[in-house]
Amino acid sequence: MKNQAYRMALLFDFYGDTLTERQKEFYDLYYNEDLSLSEIAENYGISRQGVRDVIVRAEAALTELEDKTGIIRRFHVMQDQLSGLLTDVDAIAQRNAQLYQDNEIETLTGRIHSVLEKLKQE
Repeated sequence: MKNQAYRMALLFDFYGDTLTERQKEFYDLYYNEDLSLSEIAENYGISRQGVRDVIVRAEAALTELEDKTGIIRRFHVMQDQLSGLLTDVDAIAQRNAQLYQDNEIETLTGRIHSVLEKLKQE
């Protein structure tokens, strides 16, 4: 269940702006605010099935976008690659500190590390 909720949150974060206002609202209430279909239906004066239909259509639209674009999949690959690069640049900096004490290498690895950390945060 946690994986499904995480996946739905990612889909919403990446593609939520493509949904209608009503789809965004119901999707957010259901997945992020953890309201039940019945609670949403009661608040909006519609049937539980009506709420479910809106959410199912939103899920389908978001899933279709990810299937076509693969942005989230590529995002995860990029995050893994950035982690690997951070590990590598830290190893280079450590080797430099142990063997060479080259100030230029220390400066360069520090700058590379900073850029990689910023990219990882985005």
